[in-house]
Amino acid sequence: MEEFHKVRRLPPYVFEQVNRLKASARSRGADIIDLGMGNPDLPTPKAIVDKLCEVVRDPRTHRYSASRGIPGLRRAQANYYQRRFGVKLNPDTQVVATLGSKEGFANMAQAITAPGDVILCPNPTYPIHAFGFIMSGGVIRSLQVEPDDGFIPAVERGIRHSIPKPLALILNYPSNPTALVASLDFYKDVVAFAKKNDIIILSDLAYSEIYFDGNPPPSVLQVPGAMDVCVEFTSMSKTFSMPGWRMGFAVGNERLISALTRVKSYLDYGAFTPIQVAAAHALNGDGADIEEVREVYHKRRDVMVDSFGRAGWTIPAPAASMFAWAPIPEPFRHLGSLEFSKLLIEHADVAVAPGVGFGEHGDDYVRLALVENEHRIRQAARNIKKFLAATAKQPNNVVPLAAHR
Repeated sequence: MEEFHKVRRLPPYVFEQVNRLKASARSRGADIIDLGMGNPDLPTPKAIVDKLCEVVRDPRTHRYSASRGIPGLRRAQANYYQRRFGVKLNPDTQVVATLGSKEGFANMAQAITAPGDVILCPNPTYPIHAFGFIMSGGVIRSLQVEPDDGFIPAVERGIRHSIPKPLALILNYPSNPTALVASLDFYKDVVAFAKKNDIIILSDLAYSEIYFDGNPPPSVLQVPGAMDVCVEFTSMSKTFSMPGWRMGFAVGNERLISALTRVKSYLDYGAFTPIQVAAAHALNGDGADIEEVREVYHKRRDVMVDSFGRAGWTIPAPAASMFAWAPIPEPFRHLGSLEFSKLLIEHADVAVAPGVGFGEHGDDYVRLALVENEHRIRQAARNIKKFLAATAKQPNNVVPLAAHR
């Protein structure tokens, strides 16, 4: 039977190939150190869990909730933005709760995209940034750029060579997967450009609180006038170690937030009310939980950079996010990221995310997630050191798994 139209537009999920190999290796008894999926291993802070347990005992909270978020949660998010970024938001018109930032992006795409609309999107980038729009009938124009002086010229070329004119520009800093961070001056230039060219900005700020070098990443909404063209998405998954709770937000331009809210009202009744209450409790806290999470990732980053470097694989130290974006070692670069990732599972018992899964321009890299403890990261480095040493001695004995099939 022929595949449905929207399914045909989606390529095979690269990460699933790695997941299958990982599961197969574990079924054979291999102890796979999983640095692939960005799935936080830290427990949700006790005070947040306690609040959930307290509220869930009230049977009135077991009914349908509010799709756009209960008022207390939207106020808590607005207050967070005021404290953290100095940005004033109207919780009634400029904040909507989402089932994680991934759902928010996908439903925003549904809300604003007409068939054939062009979206300017970084490459490499988190898959939903592109495929949320592809599934909505949009067309992606990829930008292989960094948040530097080359960004605006690249966007200008994208506009000049796109018919119709692009509808929106996607930003993601700190970036998943590259961990690059944007400055406030960068955002000022992009906002001015977007307003001049009547383009929507959709900013993914899911990693705003995971930073390591003393400079908190800014929000694009800090730029005066940004609210005219911008919506920003955040998530509690990493900040508060709440990935399975599925709680995020979209904030910003009232017209765009209204469109997203209307689409969501047809699709869901919002997160379970006790989850929303516990999330509001987390956002209204003193920030100590956030600091603890940040410090754990900071230590893991330093251990990874040091131990992998001594093993023979130089890992650039990320300034933010819970990921390192690592160039494939030169002897393996010709294989591409998927085959190299397969080799690491087979020969080093280490799982990583192939860079090609984030776009074709990521194929010389793999993404390493800081989701194993320091002991396990050091063990991964030892495994990789043995793998690299064995390969250097007998390179012909190490071949991609694809060659065995």
